[in-house]
Amino acid sequence: MIKILVILVFLTILISLGTALYQLIKNKKSSPKTVQALTYRIAISMVLFILLSIAFMSGLIQPTGIGMQMQLQKQAQKNLN
Repeated sequence: MIKILVILVFLTILISLGTALYQLIKNKKSSPKTVQALTYRIAISMVLFILLSIAFMSGLIQPTGIGMQMQLQKQAQKNLN
């Protein structure tokens, strides 16, 4: 459920960025609509960051990837010594 919500928020960010690009190309210079779309993108990005932070702290999502594997290897070496 949380992954779907993150994907939807990310898509909303991309749509806002596309809207700003369209307004910029259409008007050939910065317009209030361009600034508004970029402001929405920043606000939505902050919401996404906060959402991910809360999900991580509450345990709804778990870190994976290279960084997590390196951390697990360090812990295993520490336990052996």
